[in-house]
Amino acid sequence: MKDDIWSRNEVQSPCIKVCVIHPQERLCTGCLRTAREISMWSSMSTEERREVMDDLPDRAGRLRKRRGGRAARMKSRN
Repeated sequence: MKDDIWSRNEVQSPCIKVCVIHPQERLCTGCLRTAREISMWSSMSTEERREVMDDLPDRAGRLRKRRGGRAARMKSRN
C-alpha cells in the first residue's frame, strides 16, 4: 500500500524495511546503502540521492551468501 501522505516529488528511499548491516561489506542487506548514506538520506540533495541510487545495482554482488557453512570451507582448503 502506497503512503500518499509522505509522497513527494523527489528521489524516494530504496529502503525495503530489511535493515541489517552486513558485517564485512558495511552495506544494508535490504537497500544496499551504507549506514552513512541511510543516516544522511533526508539531508542529501536530489543529485546526491540519484548518484547513490545509480550505484546500488553494482553493490548487489558484494553481498554473496555463503553456502555450505564450515564443511564447504574445510573442503575448499584440501
